[in-house]
Amino acid sequence: MPTNEKEINNYLFDQLDIVEEALILAKKENARETAAFLERRKEKIERKLYQNPPLSREL
Repeated sequence: MPTNEKEINNYLFDQLDIVEEALILAKKENARETAAFLERRKEKIERKLYQNPPLSREL
């Protein structure tokens, strides 16, 4: 489990990379429902990543 802001950000960026790659594939395969799900997932990750105040204040 990440314990500081840098580790949390690294974890979230890793998740974002995976979701973005899956989203590219979903769009290529014309999987609309999957692409919509991945777009929502991407928005949630970005919201956590760029929230203010930083996540580390919650720990």
